[in-house]
Amino acid sequence: MKATKADINWLGDVSVFEVNRLHAYSDHRYYQTMDEAVGSGAMSMRYDLNGTWKFNYAIRPDSRPEFFYTSDFSSEGWDDIEVPGHIQLQGYGQIQYVNTQYPWDGLNEIRPPALPQDKNPVGSYIRTFHLPTGWESNPVYISFQGVESAFYVWLNGQFVGYGEDSFTPSDFDLTPFLQDGENKLAVEVYQRSTGSWLEDQDFWRFSGIFRDVYLYTVPAAHVRDVHVRTDLDKSYTNGTLQLDLKLEGKAVAGARVEAELRDREGNTVKTFESKVNDGQVSLREDIGTVNLWSAEIPYLYRLYIRVYDAAGTLVEVVPQAVGFRTFEMIDKVMHINGKRIVFKGVNRHEFNPRRGRAVTKEDMLWDVRTIKQNNMNAVRTSHYPNQSLWYELCDEYGLYVIDEMNLETHGSWQKLGAVEPSWVIPGDKPEWHDIVMDRAVSMVERDKNHPSILIWSCGNESHGGEVIYKVSQYFKSADPTRLVHYEGVFHDRRFDETSDMETRMYAKPADIEEFLNANPTKPYISCEYMHAMGNSIGGMHKYTELEDKYPMYQGGFIWDYIDQSIYKKDRYGKEFLAYGGDFGDRPSDYSFCGNGIVHADRKVTAKMQEVKFLYQNIKLFPDREGVKIVNGNLFADTSALELVYSLEREGHEVLRGTLEVNVDAQSETVAKLPLGAESLVGGEYAVNTAFVLKEATLWADKGEEVAFGQFIFTQDQVNDAAQTDLNLVSDVKVVEGDVNIGVRAGKTHALFSKQFGTLVSLKLSGRETIAVPPAPLFWRAMTDNDKGMAMGFELGAWYAASLMPRSVEWKAEQKPDQYRIEFTYKLNISEDVQVKVVYTVHADGSVRVHNTYKGTAGLPNLPIHALSFRTSPDFENVEWLAMGPEENYADRAFGARLGIHGSKVADTVAPYLVPQESGNRTGVRWAKLTDNAGRGFKIEASGTPVELNVSPYTAFELENAQHAYELPPVHYTVVTVAGKQMGVGGDDSWGAPVHPEYLIPSDGELTFEFVIRAL
Repeated sequence: MKATKADINWLGDVSVFEVNRLHAYSDHRYYQTMDEAVGSGAMSMRYDLNGTWKFNYAIRPDSRPEFFYTSDFSSEGWDDIEVPGHIQLQGYGQIQYVNTQYPWDGLNEIRPPALPQDKNPVGSYIRTFHLPTGWESNPVYISFQGVESAFYVWLNGQFVGYGEDSFTPSDFDLTPFLQDGENKLAVEVYQRSTGSWLEDQDFWRFSGIFRDVYLYTVPAAHVRDVHVRTDLDKSYTNGTLQLDLKLEGKAVAGARVEAELRDREGNTVKTFESKVNDGQVSLREDIGTVNLWSAEIPYLYRLYIRVYDAAGTLVEVVPQAVGFRTFEMIDKVMHINGKRIVFKGVNRHEFNPRRGRAVTKEDMLWDVRTIKQNNMNAVRTSHYPNQSLWYELCDEYGLYVIDEMNLETHGSWQKLGAVEPSWVIPGDKPEWHDIVMDRAVSMVERDKNHPSILIWSCGNESHGGEVIYKVSQYFKSADPTRLVHYEGVFHDRRFDETSDMETRMYAKPADIEEFLNANPTKPYISCEYMHAMGNSIGGMHKYTELEDKYPMYQGGFIWDYIDQSIYKKDRYGKEFLAYGGDFGDRPSDYSFCGNGIVHADRKVTAKMQEVKFLYQNIKLFPDREGVKIVNGNLFADTSALELVYSLEREGHEVLRGTLEVNVDAQSETVAKLPLGAESLVGGEYAVNTAFVLKEATLWADKGEEVAFGQFIFTQDQVNDAAQTDLNLVSDVKVVEGDVNIGVRAGKTHALFSKQFGTLVSLKLSGRETIAVPPAPLFWRAMTDNDKGMAMGFELGAWYAASLMPRSVEWKAEQKPDQYRIEFTYKLNISEDVQVKVVYTVHADGSVRVHNTYKGTAGLPNLPIHALSFRTSPDFENVEWLAMGPEENYADRAFGARLGIHGSKVADTVAPYLVPQESGNRTGVRWAKLTDNAGRGFKIEASGTPVELNVSPYTAFELENAQHAYELPPVHYTVVTVAGKQMGVGGDDSWGAPVHPEYLIPSDGELTFEFVIRAL
């Protein structure tokens, strides 16, 4: 659309989404010389407008300074604001987080495309500039890489243009409006527009100029658009390059183009050329044998496109990365370069806890390295096109990408979880066709040259309908080299052809198998699965196990990569990571913004331990003799890796070595390991094997582990006769009082209370270890997933049972070498439930603790079967021989490994946005709790390993805090020994139960046993 005057009514007009905007084009760079192009540094024909602008904020349109764009308007007295950046994160307006509901739900009674009139914040920006030297006779353009959600532009008082679509560029021609000397640029940004109805993603609702802004000029003959396509022959060895160019400028007539393809080392592979005909060039060249691009081996060529004018003068050079690869459907299975692909993916929002979606290059570099280091091979740009640099990094580092257009209308068709599409948009509504299609075109035209992009996505959670179907048809016609994804056809099967693959969100493993066993016509991916909210990712193995079982199961994308939480100060001035509602935002979806496998401050969560292991392409299966190596890579052998092996006895290393083992992709072998298994003394052993990088790569340092496998076995003692150190044995002395029973064995002094029915004191070498006596525990601080499945309602009786167990009986038995006392408890949950805790003080000073639970029918499952006590906070160090190093649970321990791991007690509490159960270790053989002088006590599993949580807080303190700052000052170290704790789940966070095998039925008998002894 063309116009010379701005019209505020465009904001609510679904037919107007751009005015005077240039057509979308590829995101290539261009230079004046070959040296500049080879260096690919800053462009001399681009002038950065990022930085400080003058700014005015108005809460609604009728209070904005309407004529601020005029040349004589003075912005003196206005504030400063940084560009790029969100208005709301720089002290203006309301920060708000909502998920599926529209941000005005319950506040404004409107339907699309109407907008709230009382609250539509307006940001007025002013920036002055002088043209760079040498630009005076050239055309000059301006590019806004991202503005949320609609904006008007004026230069020197004259209207330039209007744009919507927050996440793709809007370019305008400034040439007619320039003047000598200083130029005044004015931009008016609205938070609400018709585009807002299409941008109902699960994120914070911001506005402003949040991506780069720059001026640019072009040479007399300029490549405006580049389209590079590659193809491979049936052997996937020989490549073809298709190059299509669109040129513009006064020197295009008579111009010619020369294209030089260079390999990674800079050697020329082929040079070809063509004259420019009617502003266009189309070339197709056979390249011969080529190196293929994949996430495993992201081999990139460089194509240098040189433009010469009619006189033969070089006027422009365009460097373009080229990756030779094909992505295609073969027999209903997706293939990359002829091999079946499995997406080991993650959904990624652009996010920074201080800058919101105005992420930096440093953020992106950290992200791409972290994703690669943890064995992920794919990213879905949820749910909008990302900054161009992200795709360049995915090309270079090697990540497969689902590029998703900026479309989500979740609140128009799903309410309170129910599908109710009575006023869904875009649906079949023809008036929404153009505005939606424009977003698709803008994404494809900008991103089409990135080999990392395998799939175009029609957006997210916008139901179905004809409009989105037509978008998919556009994708397929504009770019037949890629496939098309859209999950919403699950809700509207009328247009099933919209998506080339069956793609669902949060389907249970059994549901996926049901689909795959029903002779489907499409392959399956989970575009979102494993909802990683808080303490989650339990049961992920049930999904990854499908990869080898069903060829048409082709992986999934974890939701999601990074917590969307924002730094805020509490009332005492201390920073914390805040979530929805913490800014007074209503409506809000509160902590639902925290679903990351990475915390918002870019610290990796404990959940990543499981992700890295289950996503590894190379599987290692060691035993006592060697290791079976299964290389599941499609293309890469193991020549860049070193096999490191070690043998540990009781957590201590016995031997270590390295091997050179080169296993081809898609093959396996067995490597013998010199472990000396035939001569081992008795004990528990762990064979550890790992592949590590021989040399540093772009994404990791030398020595980075890329695959791991462990085998645990027990070597019997040659002589099982126990050897007793008589120096440690003492007589067991008992003093029975009216209320208490004292038991002394050497330096151990225990005091049992008949009144309270428990151990009330345990002094080891004169130091007290019991601050608050042990008590049976059947409750854990609810995780986000627990809350989502209504654990408080369904299992809440165990909360009360844990608060008020009643000691109903005690009995004791004394022998020469031990004293045994048994306490029996009743619980208020049922008369038929009985709990017994038996303490046995031995002559060597150790205290054996045996816990028995006898249940009954009709009760809810147990969250945990444990015994918990509090000790001095001086015992602030913990060391385990257990599964680790990070926290793990019954359904999230595949990535854990047996070893000796240590931590500060304070650091065992994971910084999830809402305090909840965290820090657990499974497979605990022993644990030591010490003060900073090394004094303390040891807990040992007796026979069967136990689970252990050592924390500064009780389950009830964690349960009753919504933020970490609400937790009390630390007064204790809380020790919770469990026979079993239920899994954490993760299929979703709004009702999916923990898988049955990781639950704890309450109708049987449960026991566990451990020993406490002095160090």
